[in-house]
Amino acid sequence: MKKFMYSQKGFTLVELLIVIALLGALAVGLLAALDPFEQLKKGTDTGVRNTVSEVHGSIIRFYAIKNNMPWCPDGGSAGVGTCLADPTWTDLATEPMATAITNIVAAGELKADFTALAANNLTKIFIVGDQTNSTVEVCYKPTAKSFIADPNTKFDNTGAENASCSSTAGGCYWCVK
Repeated sequence: MKKFMYSQKGFTLVELLIVIALLGALAVGLLAALDPFEQLKKGTDTGVRNTVSEVHGSIIRFYAIKNNMPWCPDGGSAGVGTCLADPTWTDLATEPMATAITNIVAAGELKADFTALAANNLTKIFIVGDQTNSTVEVCYKPTAKSFIADPNTKFDNTGAENASCSSTAGGCYWCVK
C-alpha cells in the first residue's frame, strides 16, 4: 500500500486574507498620514507664492528701468496723465493693478501670457504700493497648514507686520516687501 504525502505548496486562503487585511490597514494609515487635501493646498500655495515673488520682482525691475511704479508709468501723480491711484490692498484682477500688469508686460518684465497663466491666482494676490516712497508689498493668504505656520506669514490685510496676528488661526498673510 502506498502512502501519499501531501506537501503544502502555496498559501491558504486564511493566510492570504490576513496579508491583504494588513496591507489595507497600512495603506489607510499612510493615506491618513499624507492627508491628500493638505498636499493639494500645499501645491496651490506654492504656485501662488511663486506668482507673488514673480510679480514683486517684475514691479521692482519695472521701477528700476522706468523710475516709476507700473501703475504710474509716465511719472505723473495720482489722477494726472496715465497715473492711477496707488493700490491699497488691491488684487491683481482689479484696477489699478490690471493696468499695471499690462504695463509690466509691455515693458517685457512679465511674459505676454502672464494673465492667462496666472488667471486662477490673480484674485488671491494683494498689493499695497506707494509711488512717492517707492515701496510695494505683494501678499497672499495661505491655506496649507505648513504655509500658515511659516514665520513670514505675519502680516495683516493692509500689508503691515502685525505681532498679534495669529498665524495658527489663518488670519495672516504671507508678503514680500
